[in-house]
Amino acid sequence: MSNNHIFIEKLRSSGLRPTKQRIKICKLLFDRKDTFHFTINDLSDSLRKITLDKISLATIYNTINAFKEKGYLKEISINSNKTYFDTNVSNHHHFFDENKKELIDLNDNDVGKIKIKKSLPGKKIKSIELLVKIANSN
Repeated sequence: MSNNHIFIEKLRSSGLRPTKQRIKICKLLFDRKDTFHFTINDLSDSLRKITLDKISLATIYNTINAFKEKGYLKEISINSNKTYFDTNVSNHHHFFDENKKELIDLNDNDVGKIKIKKSLPGKKIKSIELLVKIANSN
């Protein structure tokens, strides 16, 4: 069964024209059972493997940024030069495996109570999402 009508609506609601290339991006991101964590380069490589159509990096960046702004994707900054995106937009935690360069979901019940003792004037906590960096122990 084709979900193209869902992808077309998702694109239009994000302010994007539903081109053949953008529909392929949607299919790769959202036509799956499990959460998908990716960088822009990961996504570009995956698209090259599944389609003969050329999809420019500009199209990928614009589509991902529009989806992020609309709330369809979550951005997770690992450091100043590494950003991942997540198709699971709920508040949740992650492991980041520094050896494999991959994000792994952590459920709330995998993490004990987190208490923040500092507050900033005029600000309130919107969410708490923990990023735990892991590496091989040897």
